[in-house]
Amino acid sequence: MQFRQQALSKLQSPEELDLPVRYARPQGLLVLAVTLVVMAASSVWAVTGSVPSTLRAPGILTHGQGSYVLQSPVTGQVTRVLAEEGKRLAANAPVLKVRTEQGDKVVRAIAAGRVTALVARIGTVVTTGADVATLERVAGTDDPLLATLYVPADRAATVPVGAAVDLTVQSVPTQEYGTLRGRVKAIGRAAQSRQKITGFLGDKELAGQFTKDGPPVAVLVQLEKSPGTKSGYAWSTSGGPPFALDSMTPATGAFHLAEQRPIDWLLP
Repeated sequence: MQFRQQALSKLQSPEELDLPVRYARPQGLLVLAVTLVVMAASSVWAVTGSVPSTLRAPGILTHGQGSYVLQSPVTGQVTRVLAEEGKRLAANAPVLKVRTEQGDKVVRAIAAGRVTALVARIGTVVTTGADVATLERVAGTDDPLLATLYVPADRAATVPVGAAVDLTVQSVPTQEYGTLRGRVKAIGRAAQSRQKITGFLGDKELAGQFTKDGPPVAVLVQLEKSPGTKSGYAWSTSGGPPFALDSMTPATGAFHLAEQRPIDWLLP
């Protein structure tokens, strides 16, 4: 009953209009003003601002024509190695001499190229079809280097021809000499399997690294030339490294894609 009496008396009494009104403190007004300014600035930036987009992908420096694995056409023991790693060979040039039951046989290069790996050594017993060497196809000593980068298949469509690329080369200290400059020259039409990449590079281990997250798309990057540097190519620093670059050197490319407005991330 006590609570009912209090309720009735509350209804019968006039409103307490004479109580003082408590205003917001100056500190609270300042916080509110700052919050409104930040929200307004963020809204303007989301519509008018832009954020650069970068895509990174592993790859390798090549001469763009690929490599091939030379296999022994005979079974026997290697008695002489007639080629050297890093040297260029003409088509049909001798690579190995193998002693077989029918006498000594010479294993020759199928096409002109540079020897990047010699598997067989003197005394090695090889069988028919065994890998004995890897040669990179090179037409001449002045063939320019290119970079072949392997982009995840679901991101390849975001890479346009002509996009700028910064390449971090494994054999070049980045902090001292910077990154190698290039631009996208061509983009593969379909994802490549490990077998196809092995056939192009002549290296199963590299192919395995490039396909560990699924079949990628090959992107060909043309390096920007610069006669004033020792390597002959342009770098983010003025001179770049004081030595020439070798093909079959691993590199990582950073593609500079089109800038995006932050509001586009929120819109479907």
